[in-house]
Amino acid sequence: MPLFFRLRIFFFELKNTSGKQFSTTEIALLKSIPNQSIIKGDSKYMSIAAASVLAKTYRDEYMNLIHEEFPMYNWKQNKGYPTKEHRKATLKYGVTKYHRMTFRLLPEKDLFDL
Repeated sequence: MPLFFRLRIFFFELKNTSGKQFSTTEIALLKSIPNQSIIKGDSKYMSIAAASVLAKTYRDEYMNLIHEEFPMYNWKQNKGYPTKEHRKATLKYGVTKYHRMTFRLLPEKDLFDL
């Protein structure tokens, strides 16, 4: 798979999940790289599938690590997904430096379901 496809995949993930704020220079650089979105790319290209497995494996290990620091959020179990238990802990204890601030932590409709 050409390099620009791989860069596009990783840029999309960084932009949408990490909460990192890119500088104007970084955005211009990333936009200057030819790219193409590939829907269901992990089922079409082995390199995308492999990158996806590596990313998930890393994320799971990282969630286990931060679980040791903040066990009340049960990141070891939920791996960062907003389970009912995790949302209750967020309401009770607030957010940590590990919470993704670009993600809606507690949708209003869910507050009534807790």
